[in-house]
Parts: sequence; C-alpha cells; structure tokens
Amino acid sequence: VRRSGQNEDHLTPTDGGKKLQIRTTRPNVDFGHTTTISNGAVPGEPVKTDKNSRRGNWGNQIEFILTSVGYAVGLGNVWRFPYLCYRNGGGAFMFPYFIMLVFCGIPLFFLELSFGQFASQGCLGVWRISPMFKGVGYGMMVVSTYIGIYYNVVICIAFYYFFSSMTNLLPWTYCNNPWNTPTCNGVVTPTGINNTLANVTRSLVTGAAEVAVEVVNKTKRTSPSEEYWKHYVLKISDDIGNFGEVRLPILGCLAVSWVVVFLCLIRGVKSSGKVVYFTATFPYVVLTILFIRGITLEGAVTGIKYYLTPQWHKILDAKVWGDAASQIFYSLGCAWGGLITMASYNKFHNNCYRDSIIISITNCATSVYAGFVIFSILGFMAHHLNVDVSEVADHGPGLAFVAYPEALTLLPISPLWSLLFFFMLILLGLGTQFCLLETLVTAIVDEIGTDWIIRNKTVVTGGVAIVGFLLGVPLTTQAGIYWLLLMDNYAASFSLVIISCIMCICIMYVYGHKKYFKDVEMMLGFPPPIFFRVCWRFVSPIIISFILIFTVIQYKPITYNDYVYPGWSLAIGFLMAMSSVTCIPIYALYKISKSEGTTFLERLKNSCKADIKWGPALSEHRIGHYAAPVSEAEVEVRPLKEELKEKEDEKRDEISLTIQGSNGSTAHNTTPSA
Repeated sequence: VRRSGQNEDHLTPTDGGKKLQIRTTRPNVDFGHTTTISNGAVPGEPVKTDKNSRRGNWGNQIEFILTSVGYAVGLGNVWRFPYLCYRNGGGAFMFPYFIMLVFCGIPLFFLELSFGQFASQGCLGVWRISPMFKGVGYGMMVVSTYIGIYYNVVICIAFYYFFSSMTNLLPWTYCNNPWNTPTCNGVVTPTGINNTLANVTRSLVTGAAEVAVEVVNKTKRTSPSEEYWKHYVLKISDDIGNFGEVRLPILGCLAVSWVVVFLCLIRGVKSSGKVVYFTATFPYVVLTILFIRGITLEGAVTGIKYYLTPQWHKILDAKVWGDAASQIFYSLGCAWGGLITMASYNKFHNNCYRDSIIISITNCATSVYAGFVIFSILGFMAHHLNVDVSEVADHGPGLAFVAYPEALTLLPISPLWSLLFFFMLILLGLGTQFCLLETLVTAIVDEIGTDWIIRNKTVVTGGVAIVGFLLGVPLTTQAGIYWLLLMDNYAASFSLVIISCIMCICIMYVYGHKKYFKDVEMMLGFPPPIFFRVCWRFVSPIIISFILIFTVIQYKPITYNDYVYPGWSLAIGFLMAMSSVTCIPIYALYKISKSEGTTFLERLKNSCKADIKWGPALSEHRIGHYAAPVSEAEVEVRPLKEELKEKEDEKRDEISLTIQGSNGSTAHNTTPSA
C-alpha cells in the first residue's frame, strides 16, 4: 500500500464565527486504481472511479458492444442460418427461431455477461463462486482453443480468395485452366466460344460418351469454382489420413491471419477495442452493398421467396425446433468463455442487462439480413442455370467457397464483388477470433495473476498466437479440410451444451439463485427482471437439455460430399468433444480431495462453498458481506486495518470545534458532530 498524502482533521471558521464549516479528511491511500481527486471533491477524500487500472477496462461502452457484436456475429450467420432457414420451412423457421431467442438466447447471454462483469475475472477466475466447478472454466478454454485453431484456418482461406480476386478475371470463371477436369462445365460463356461446345470438343479426346452425359445432366456437373476449390486451392487428398504436402499459399495466409490477430490484440482490450470500430461495422456496409446489388438481379425475387415462404406444417416437426435452439445457442457464442471474458473488462456498474438485449437482437437480425443477401444472389444463379434454388443452395464452406464464388462470376465487374464478399468474410471471422484469443490470454493472466505477467500480457498473447499457428499447420495440408470439418462438427458441439447446462445449475442451485439475484442487484442497482429469473432457474436449463437430447438423437456420422469418414477419425472427433467435458469431473474430484474435512460429504460441501475472494474486484464495490477480510495479494481491496480504522474514526473521533467569538475568545465543543 502506498500512501500518497495524509491530512489532519481541521476546521475553518466562517461567517463571523456563527456558521461552522466542518471538514474531516482521512489518509489518502493510493491502491493503484481507485483514489483520485476531482474538481469539487473534498481534498484527501477517495473518489470512486469504477476503474480497474491494474487489469484494464474498455475505453468506453461502445467498444464493448461492438466487440461483443463482432464475437457473436460470425461466419455462421452467413453460411449456416440461411441454409437452416430454407431447409426447415423457410419463413416458418423464424417462429421457433425467435421463440428460442427470447427464452434461451437472451437469458443465457445476460447470465454470462453478468457473471463475468460482477467478478471482473475471465472464464477461470469467475469460478471462485464455487471452486469445485472450476473445471467448467477449463472446459471453456479447451473449446475456445479448438475453435480458435480451425477458425483462423477458415479466415486464412478467405484471405487466399481475397488475394486471388485481385485480377481482371476471376480464376474460377472458366474451365480452361490446368487444374480443370473433363467433367467441368462452367456457367459463363467465353467470348466467341460456346462453353458447353468447348467442353464437349475437349471431352471427345478423353471420352466423349461419358462427358456428354455429364454435360447433359446439369445436376451432376462440376463447376469451375468447385474444381478451383478442390484441385487448386486445397489439392484435396482422397482420405483424411493421407496428409500429402503442406499447401504453402494457405500456410502463408495462415501466418498473415495470426499476425493480424496478434497486432490487433497487442495491447489487449485497449487495442482490440479500437479495431472493432472497423471490423464490427464494415461487414454491414458490405452486406448492404451486396444486398442492393443482389435485389436488382433477375431472379432475385425467386430466391428471396424461396428463403421466406413459410411451410407451416414443418412447425410441428421437433427437428425444426431443435435446429432453431441449436442455432441460437451456437450463434450467440454461449459457453465458449468469450462472453464472460469480454464482460470482465466492463466497469462494475455497467448495464449489462441492456447490452445483452442489444447484442442478441443485433446478432439474430444480422442472420436474417444475411439470408436476403445470400438468396438474392442464389436466386439469380438459379434463374441463369434454369434450375431450382435448392440445387444451387449450400451451407458451410460449400456456400462460402463454391456456390457464392460461382455466382459472383455471373456479375458485371465480378472481381470487385468478390473482393467485397471475401473481405466481409475476413472481418466477420476476425471479430470472433479476437475474442477467442483474448479468452485464452485473459484466463492465463488472471490465473497466474503476478505483476510480471500482467505487465507482460503482450508476451502471453504472442505465445498463444504462435502455438495456435503451429497447431493449425496440419489443417493446411491436402487433408486439412477433412480435419477442419471434423473439428467443426465435434470439438464444439454437444460439449458446449453440457458446459452451459452445468454453469446454470452451479450458479442457480449450488451457489444459490437468491444470492446471485442480490449480486446482480448490487451491481446494476435493480434485481434481474422476473422473466430472466424464471428462465435462469427453469426454462433455459430445460431448453439446453432439449438441445442436448436432440443433438444425440439427430446424430449422424460426418461426411464431406461423397467422402465417408472412417471410424478411427470419428473416434478422434469424440475424444475432442469429450476432452472439454471431462475437465469438469476431473477437476471436481481434485478439488474435493484438497478440501478440508474428515468425510467425503464435508469435503464436498467445503469445495462447493464460494471462495472468500469471490465478489467484486475493487474495494469500493465490496460492501455488505463482501467486505470480509481478503488476502491483499490476491484481490484488489483496501487493507482490513484501514477499513477498521475508518469505522473507529467514525465512532471515536470527537471533533473539537474551535468557535471564534465576537470578543476574540475561543470555545471548545466536545459534543460529537451529527
């Protein structure tokens, strides 16, 4: 503790000695984060600033909201939601989707934001609330690690396509490239030559009969964009175990991706908070440009109708509700640890209730808006090919790197639209990647908690980025796409549902819903609305359980086009999924074994109790039962002696009032001041 100055109690007689101005000051103690003097404040009196200078805060609330929007709005909003919408009844899917948003999405979002903000800790530190459940935090770290590895590979492929679009002619426009096969059939007619005739002529050399069937049967054709994706960008191997060579162009783009992420996070939330002004807003500019261009194309209305036309009979299908719940859950980024981490940098009294509603609705509205953009282009493509929209629609990497690039070749000035589209994908991906990396770095820094590691957080960020790059190298091989999809389908699937369910149970039933509601009220100034209290205790856990059951029932072995994954690779996928979940029981058993008590039940009870360090990080917020003595080395609070001294001063100090009379004499008033 560093004392920056100490003033003695004194009196200033005013107004001829009849009116007394009493001013009592106490030692001005500097704890590195709370004591400042502002204009108009009593000299020497600590002023609450609500800032955590040791750990850091967001520059302002807009930075937090934009970062959270960038985190929640990702590639899934563009390539998964539109596909789910038309597969599950078009406009009818919106009904269960928004119901799940209200009863599951927003409540869980608010729960995680309030959890991280109250403790000002990352996904590990918050489990002081019930130390036995700290394994949930480790599970979140494992999930974020898996996602961070493969997510940046997707971003690097978007970088590759972005650089490839810097040309007068998109390289996947025609079938006259060295990597094309005889079955290639483009949708764009070359100048002066009928493309179909050119393909048939070339096919006469390599087997006219077989290729002629392919040309006639449009549904079985291979497009130039698909062959560019498979045979040139990926040079995809025939099996997940056949790694082949590292694709050096993709490896280079992966290095670029990680360097960009590191530079944007070099000063933690102070630097990323400035970057998100661009990365979180510019995708909406690109979406709007593509939307305006899309709806002016012939056939766009057909695509949008296909996207929105409700098939009401599908509402009774449990699969539709399951898809809606899953999409809401995964789209908002629940149980990844990122929401807790981002909220931990908020000021203590920030209105995270308002933020959760704004961010959740923005995320879902973006998904719906992106659907208009995607299907206006796909409708134009279907019209051009004279096929149904369902035959050109796709999801996942197939939409981003095959169907949409092919549609872009049909547009005038196609390289421009291609640059805009892939730039949008890059920014959408980076917004999520920032939070994934910050989640890991914050968890490590908070867990170690020494002054050195806090000062050298940049070193930790660089180390995590280097490790992430090295772990992503296998995904840049010829078998990389198989591993990427395996991680996407297993690493962050049912494990997230289990983690989120256990988090709800721990906070509401182990720690206690009444205590948590009081914590939120102390932080926000008002208790959580009764709707959220009911959702946290009953509705959301039930919906989460429904998602888990639905995920298990709906399970199908993963495939990639016609490739069926072998059993050993699926076993690896399940191991990845279980690696995050098994952190929970393993750490729980460890904590129980280390807890005090003679019997198992005593140790279990003690390991579930909230740690003495649980609560607000700053001393100025530790009121009520949180004002109990806490180790100075671990929590940013004022020393207990200082707290007791203040209380003693209030009771013990009898302020001597020096009264200046009209005759110049003095009198001493020993009555305690009111």
